[in-house]
Amino acid sequence: MSKPLKIKISIADRVYPLTIAPAQEEGLRKAAKQIEVMIKRFEKSYAVRDKQDVLAMSALQFAAQVEQKKIDTVSDSQQVEERLKALDRLLHEQVS
Repeated sequence: MSKPLKIKISIADRVYPLTIAPAQEEGLRKAAKQIEVMIKRFEKSYAVRDKQDVLAMSALQFAAQVEQKKIDTVSDSQQVEERLKALDRLLHEQVS
């Protein structure tokens, strides 16, 4: 087991000290960078004075992306299942 790693992540001009598994570092740093990019985009696009609003909109954006991926995955799985069933029927017809 790897030794915990202490890092600092900066989000919205605040620094957050974290103790994490070394395997998590890259993902956390990339996520923090994406949040910063999204914050800057919201600040440029809208007249936002409060960081809390920008953070809330960023959280909503990320949550919506996660939920949409879940929906897309279920849809893809259903399509694959339907195709497999159709192939199974064709094989049974050919064998019979």
